[in-house]
Amino acid sequence: MTPSACDKSAFSTMEVCGSLTVSLREFGCEQSLLSRPDGSASFVQGDTSVMAGVYGPAEVKVSKEIYDRATLEVLVQPKVGLPSVRERSQEQCVRETCEASLLLTLHPRSSLTLILQVLHDDGSLLSCCLNAACMALMDAGLPMSCLFCGVTCAISTDGQIITDPTAAQEKESRALMTFAIDSAKHSVLMSSTKGSFSVHELQQCIAVSQKASEKIFQFYRDSVKRRYSKSR
Repeated sequence: MTPSACDKSAFSTMEVCGSLTVSLREFGCEQSLLSRPDGSASFVQGDTSVMAGVYGPAEVKVSKEIYDRATLEVLVQPKVGLPSVRERSQEQCVRETCEASLLLTLHPRSSLTLILQVLHDDGSLLSCCLNAACMALMDAGLPMSCLFCGVTCAISTDGQIITDPTAAQEKESRALMTFAIDSAKHSVLMSSTKGSFSVHELQQCIAVSQKASEKIFQFYRDSVKRRYSKSR
């Protein structure tokens, strides 16, 4: 299977819940970039870029072995320097999301390793990591109950909700939220929040993220469709 060319799609603004709008930066994706991993993908959101590689199912260390399901390990590598507390938090969020969608019981006493390499961070990094992870898991052909995607929302000081914010917009916001949304029921698999916000604002951000996920899942479908149509 030959690697596909980079698939890109620019999304327009759409109405959500009457007054709320969703605006996403341009997306790009390429699968099967790396030869060593069992599955790999790069995902681009605006100027934020992440490379993902999946290894396994493979033999697991006895100390990490789980008798009834596979052991999933997630590693996030920053662009420069060593992983810090921020990367550890991102690893936990991605791992919890992957565990909720992967059918790990089909591969007991084995290991899966997901490595995420940050190439450039211009905001919405965690959601980009989630999207890269999902595309890499798809490329590896691992059994999943559903797909998932990541959507980041920022709340500005004047109360406006910004989807897929840049690093500058994140810095100026008073709250930042990232949600992992599943493709089956558009329910929230994982949430990561920072800053101060009301219950109503949280509900609004969830609704906006669920609406935005429809466009991301459509991008998934279009990307894979283009890839396999070129591979014939």
